[in-house]
Amino acid sequence: MSDWMDKLPQAARDYIGGRRPDEVECVVPDIAGVARGKAMPASKFAHQKHFYLPNSIFLQTITGEWADNPGGSFTEPDMVLVPDYTTATAAPWTADVTLQVIHDVLDQNGVPVPVAPRNVLKRVMALYEAEGWQPVVAPEMEFFLVARNIDPNMPVIPPMGRSGRRAAAKQAYSLSAVDEYGKVIDDIYDFAEAQGFEIDGILQEGGAAQVEINLAHGDPINLADQIFYFKRLIREAALRHDCFATFMAKPIEGEPGSAMHIHQSVISIKTGKNIFSDARGRETPAFLHFIAGMQRHLPAAIALLAPYVNSYRRYVPDFAAPINLEWGRDNRTTGLRVPISGAESRRVENRLAGMDCNPYLALAASLACGYLGLMEKQAPRTEWVGDAYIAQEEFPFNLGDALDLMAESAAMREVLGAEFLAVYESVKRNEYKEFLQVISPWEREHLLLNV
Repeated sequence: MSDWMDKLPQAARDYIGGRRPDEVECVVPDIAGVARGKAMPASKFAHQKHFYLPNSIFLQTITGEWADNPGGSFTEPDMVLVPDYTTATAAPWTADVTLQVIHDVLDQNGVPVPVAPRNVLKRVMALYEAEGWQPVVAPEMEFFLVARNIDPNMPVIPPMGRSGRRAAAKQAYSLSAVDEYGKVIDDIYDFAEAQGFEIDGILQEGGAAQVEINLAHGDPINLADQIFYFKRLIREAALRHDCFATFMAKPIEGEPGSAMHIHQSVISIKTGKNIFSDARGRETPAFLHFIAGMQRHLPAAIALLAPYVNSYRRYVPDFAAPINLEWGRDNRTTGLRVPISGAESRRVENRLAGMDCNPYLALAASLACGYLGLMEKQAPRTEWVGDAYIAQEEFPFNLGDALDLMAESAAMREVLGAEFLAVYESVKRNEYKEFLQVISPWEREHLLLNV
């Protein structure tokens, strides 16, 4: 067993200490960002030469149904899973000593499976690398803690705080508000430390029991892995204290939605310098080209940043979510914000993605738009000064229209891969069709006796 344990990151070794590992979870993120895979005794993992899963895991919808395979065949051949030991981390909420390991997904000829979300992000990273660039991202994660909801027909409500009152809204940045559910936050910190993750900050957002966690900037694949793991650890921390953590884009009526803002910059591999700033600290043409690419191509990428019907309920004017593709310096009403920073940290913040996204696909899509801008070398529109909520709405506001724009985009097919987009569209069309068959309480209330 010692051979594979020698490959573990330091945090995983520290967690194990002198103990014997009991179990290893072999994990693959699916289209929704759900963890698929298998668990096995650590002794079996140590001696297993090959790991397999059927390729159908990428055709499963969020409801558990199966989408049509655009390739036509549904024979479910096995894919080969290869452990990426750099991702090995603890599962500290378990009763025994358990490790999680994300696996790369290859076909039986050793070729990366193009529909696997982690491989899609790697594809985009390779495009940057071919130009001598290295993208850097810093994600912000927003989510709600909510009371246990075991009946989907009942509205989601805030959890009970330590004061005996339900968590209150409109308390952004309040430390007292965070203290109301401080035990959950304590467990999040403890789990993150055990897993070797660096939290840049935790704060109260504008919604009732809405929390934001900021992660330190770094490599997009590593950060996507962390977000994938963070969603699970946060849910586990909440369950310990009799509440749920939800990453739905809009779980509670009348409350703001939850975003995954993506801060992006690009480093020259040769010089190690941010290509968005010149030697005198000024904005470069590359910086403006990146913004132009976002403005031009994000409409075709929205289906990846807002992947469910609920995602579009977040895009409401004057409700802390952007509804435009304008850009501005330190302007939170624009979809593309340039935060205050020094020249070395100059970056573009994409504020469109919801927290319900698959982090691999959201980062891949956002970086793909910036990459296309760098290659096309077009100028962005004039910076928006003032309230951009009055700007023209420019991207789709329902899943069907978003999928149409994605399917029509030759640029997205070229950068993200035609096979992946075909599978993604098939899965999302299936989910959208299922949603349209559901009759909502609003329809029963207002249409049953009135029309």
